[in-house]
Amino acid sequence: MAYLAHILPYAQIVLSALLIVTVLLQRTGASLGGAFGADNFSSGFHTRRGLEKTLFNATIVLGVLFALSALANIIISY
Repeated sequence: MAYLAHILPYAQIVLSALLIVTVLLQRTGASLGGAFGADNFSSGFHTRRGLEKTLFNATIVLGVLFALSALANIIISY
């Protein structure tokens, strides 16, 4: 357990950096006008294909891994 307590913060730093990169690389379909009430109904719905789908799935996996590592860090610290 002590080894995991020393490694876990570094793993969280790597996971957080990868999560930030995957979120920033994703392309959004909504423009700025959608935030102010403009009609962006059709721009938000499209099928993800290729790299976009892979990036979307990687973002979900990294988010879950980061949340689990944070939970593990809380459990180990007690």
